[in-house]
This record gives sequence, structure tokens and C-alpha cells, in this order.
Amino acid sequence: MGAPTDADRITTVTTPAARPPLSRPDGTPVRVLVVDDEPTLAELLSMAVRYEGWDAETAADGAAAVRAGRRFRPDAVVLDIMLPDMDGLEVLRRLRGEHPDLPVLFLTARDSVEDRIAGITAGGDDYVTKPFSLEEVVARLRGLIRRAGRAAAPADLPLTVGDLTLDEDSREVRRGGVPVSLTATEFELLRYLMRNPRRVLSKAQILDRVWNYDFGGQANVVELYISYLRKKIDAGRPPMIHTMRGAGYVLRPAD
Repeated sequence: MGAPTDADRITTVTTPAARPPLSRPDGTPVRVLVVDDEPTLAELLSMAVRYEGWDAETAADGAAAVRAGRRFRPDAVVLDIMLPDMDGLEVLRRLRGEHPDLPVLFLTARDSVEDRIAGITAGGDDYVTKPFSLEEVVARLRGLIRRAGRAAAPADLPLTVGDLTLDEDSREVRRGGVPVSLTATEFELLRYLMRNPRRVLSKAQILDRVWNYDFGGQANVVELYISYLRKKIDAGRPPMIHTMRGAGYVLRPAD
């Protein structure tokens, strides 16, 4: 058996919290171009995009990406920096030559700090490191598309479960209208719970989606951060975060 690929460590899309899909101002679906030379990973990403109600197209190399940019006219691009024929920075330069304001989300190797710096310096709008969660990619794309003015205003609704709201763009969280201050990891954990309301999520699922296996081997990190969230979300209020013994955790509106 060969070494696991990035796609092997990315699980399938889960059902997000109900909300209207992003669409263009004319009402047609948002278009996203996915550029990656690993077919399975490209398919997973395009599947996540389509699950959001958007149109997706894939390209396996830089030349195909440039051609697709002219024909498909995407509203955003997910672009791997390492491609077989040209690097992602050159692809970015060519795409921006025809579409100057095109939002681009780079995919980089976790240990490639130089790639991340080069991508942002070259004009990339954001990046995620491999392996990553599909929720993170979709959330970052939503933010890029909205900030670029390529989506209709009604899609700006925050995630809402009961009296708890989370704005993925401003990263503001409120319970009962009262602001809740969260660390970056607490925010990602709450976002995952809120995108799956009333669904029991196992520790393994949470580790995969929030920590992407990068948790130093400490399996109790989920319990620890759940306790942090409870102190901030549930303290002095009817609880929303519940432990299902032997199964995992679930977020549901307070009684």
C-alpha cells in the first residue's frame, strides 16, 4: 500500500446548516474553478463546491486552468501552487491578466512557508495548507466571493442555531445578542458544530475537520476545547452543547 495522499486525509462533505446559497447578482450560480493535478482531490473539492449550489470546473495543470479561465469565467479559483507544467504563481499572473479582480485561494503544503509568502506577495487573496477540511475551503471561498462583490447580498446571512449566531466573514459570534470572544481554534470548532446542528459528531470527525490531524497526538484536545466553548457559550444560559456518551457531541437550540 502506498503512502496516503492529501485526498486520503480529507473526508466527505457534511450537511451544512440551512442557508441560502451564494449566487451572482443576476441570480445565476457562483462559478468556481478548481486547479489541482491530483484527480481525487480535485473531485472532492469540486463536489464540495457543487454541494453549496455553485457551478464547478476542474483543471489538472496550468495551461488547462488558463483556458478554463477564459471560457468558464469563474468568480473564484482554488489553485494548487505545485502544478506539473507551471507553478501556481504563473497561473495566477495569467488569469489576473484577463480578470484583474479574480479572487484566488491557494493550496499549499503545510511545511512550505516560502510558498505561502510567495503566493500572498504575488497577489493571492488567501491560502489553506494541506491537508485541510472541505468546510474550511468552502468558508474561505464564501468570504472571498462576497468581499469581491461577486455574490448577491442576501447570502450574507450568518450561521444561526437558536439564539446563537456566527458570522463567517467578520468572525463575530453572539448568543442572545451578546458578543462572545473566541480564539481561532474555538471559532473553527463552533463553526463545525453550527454547520451540523442536531447531528452527533464523533471525536474523530471533529479532530479531522477542525485540527486536520495536526493535534500532537493528544486525543483529549477535543474534550478540552469543548469545555472552553461551554464556558463561553453555555455559562449562565440553557446549554446548547451536549455530550452523547460513547458517541460524541451535538449542538442544538436550547430548550
